[in-house]
Amino acid sequence: MDVLDLARLQFAVTGCLHFLFVVLTLGLAPLVAIMQTRHAISGKPVFERMTRFWGQIYVINYALGVFTGLVMEFQFGMSWSGLSHFAGDVFGAPLAVETLVAFFLESTFLGLWIFGWNRLPKWLHLMCIWLVTLTAYASAFWIMVANSFLQNPAGAVRQGDHLVLTDFGALLSNPSLVMAFPHVIGAGLFAGSFVIIGGSAYQLFRKTPEQEFFRRSLRTGVVWGFVGSTLAVGFGYAQFGFIRNLQPDKFKGAVPGLSVELMTAIGQTTQFVVMLVLLPLLIGNLLARFRWVHPLLMIMTPLPFLAAILGWLVREVGRQPWLVYGKLSVADAMSPGLTRGMVTFSLFAFAGVLGLLALIDYVLIARTIRRGPARVDLGAVESAGPAPAPALAL
Repeated sequence: MDVLDLARLQFAVTGCLHFLFVVLTLGLAPLVAIMQTRHAISGKPVFERMTRFWGQIYVINYALGVFTGLVMEFQFGMSWSGLSHFAGDVFGAPLAVETLVAFFLESTFLGLWIFGWNRLPKWLHLMCIWLVTLTAYASAFWIMVANSFLQNPAGAVRQGDHLVLTDFGALLSNPSLVMAFPHVIGAGLFAGSFVIIGGSAYQLFRKTPEQEFFRRSLRTGVVWGFVGSTLAVGFGYAQFGFIRNLQPDKFKGAVPGLSVELMTAIGQTTQFVVMLVLLPLLIGNLLARFRWVHPLLMIMTPLPFLAAILGWLVREVGRQPWLVYGKLSVADAMSPGLTRGMVTFSLFAFAGVLGLLALIDYVLIARTIRRGPARVDLGAVESAGPAPAPALAL
């Protein structure tokens, strides 16, 4: 491989690994908020326990995912300085808004939610997790605004050797954004739901004593998995018309074409299974009682993540050889002075660190699911401890 191909491979590998964290974060946040809302309304302890259990998995994934996002930021300066010079005035704006507003607010509200258990009033604490969800969606929105600009540089004109933003409204109403953003939200909800489905199926297959807990969790995962799959598949197909007009050659070539076929097959198959098989089996808790189905549900858990990665490949690889479509090629965007050795070293370093974080994430989530809701740290009531010994009278 030459330097350009190595730099592209580096960004692709780190992007895929980072997106695994992102898609689960976008999926679990609203599901945890829904669980806590049900507890706030009904007062049933099982919903509070569900919130704490699945919320702890959300926190694990979020904490590790933050570090993977930092690596993505580094690469823009290291490998793609030509992009910053040519389109930084436009491309950098939504990224700055995402970092300064959405991400910081999301982290702040998440901190209040984590440390506010048994301290904040019930409804104020509930508002915190919904604000976490909204700011997570806002973060995804601004990232998609930036990415959609690369796909279709709307609202900008060339002045000299760089692009200048002339129409902020066109940037936000970019046809490449309008259908893609809800598609990503649906994909996240789909992935988060299947983690809950797979984890619940694992515990039910083991004949856990927490039957009510995981029956309700399984039902929540199936219902919202159907919602997420419907959004992902529906808005996925709705994009095809826009994409063919904006990028006529998008689906040509071996990798994009194959990725489209695999992504579509996975999306349609899983949606078909959820809609026609799993949803009817919720009647009378048949799905929870049919243990022979549970291993199949566990095997299906990674499929939404695979579909998400394939979708990302279609969106990014199909734009080649352009980085800013029709305006700036990938070759012209690469930083000058890079050597093959430098990029190879950073490729293995970044991929190794992010791969390790992904492995740690998987191990911690699997361990949390295996331990079950009886041993959850999030929201646990602190023990008062032994009473202090009386002071000696002097």
